[in-house]
Amino acid sequence: MEQVVLQLKRLGKKKILTVPFHVSKKPDTLRALIEECVKQEVQRYNKERVESQLISFLTPSEIQKQSESGKIGFGDIENKTPAYVDEALENAFLAFQDGLFVVLVDDTEIKQLDDLLHLNNKSVISFIRLTFLSGTYW
Repeated sequence: MEQVVLQLKRLGKKKILTVPFHVSKKPDTLRALIEECVKQEVQRYNKERVESQLISFLTPSEIQKQSESGKIGFGDIENKTPAYVDEALENAFLAFQDGLFVVLVDDTEIKQLDDLLHLNNKSVISFIRLTFLSGTYW
């Protein structure tokens, strides 16, 4: 099992989430990287829907910790509908092709899904979600 470092960013936000991500083998194309990320996230998402607690409660320390972020919640999941890998992959590829996010490997933009990735042990992969200004005059 190999590990790559993912940085998740959103335009207009200063916060960068750095996540160690485990893959069975280093992906050789952007398409393979997105497939691996989506499959693992769908699996995690579906697992959360199955393993929900019967009774949610918060300890005083959890309340304090959550209050620092500005939102206190029980973590209840209302939507129990599972995600499907094929649909999620289709959406992810379409979102990339539509320019909703860009991918950088060591500060070099990967422009096509089938572009080769040249990853080494110190490579940092950045997913940057682009947000657009809204509001039109029609």
